[in-house]
Amino acid sequence: MGKTPLNGLEAVYHAERPKILRLLCARTGSDAEAEDILQELWIRVRQPSQGPIANSLPYLYRMAQNLVVDRQREVQRRAKRERQWLDQHSTGAAKGGEPADSSPNPEDAILDREEGARLVAALETLPPGAHQVLTLHKVDGLSHAQIADRLGISKSGVEKHMAVAMKYLRRSMLGGY
Repeated sequence: MGKTPLNGLEAVYHAERPKILRLLCARTGSDAEAEDILQELWIRVRQPSQGPIANSLPYLYRMAQNLVVDRQREVQRRAKRERQWLDQHSTGAAKGGEPADSSPNPEDAILDREEGARLVAALETLPPGAHQVLTLHKVDGLSHAQIADRLGISKSGVEKHMAVAMKYLRRSMLGGY
């Protein structure tokens, strides 16, 4: 079976394919998506045209750009539909629906409780200075300078206590590593 002769637009497509692919990669940011659009462009180029095309190259590039825009619009429409669906199904009774269960699953709840217990145990065994500085900073919201003034120590001393506390807590939470 012989090859069918290429029409003018097909010939330009084949000649410019690498350049069109580079353009599509730049426009989409994805090699795979650029290849998909290039394939779609090829399918459209192969369809019989309504008449002669005076400037095949600009026409081909415009077709490619239009396909990119079509894809972007489809992505936006899909994202909007998904947001609407999530809003309806996560906030509750829109159109008589039941709200989604926002409570953690049992396994996550157990893991959270265990992690909380480890943190409390680690906090209780912190050295006194580190415990006091950590509490003043993280719970009471005082700056390092304010803590230094309150405790009558240097700002550097506060930073050292914080470093000890954070290192100790990190080791406790990671199992001694």
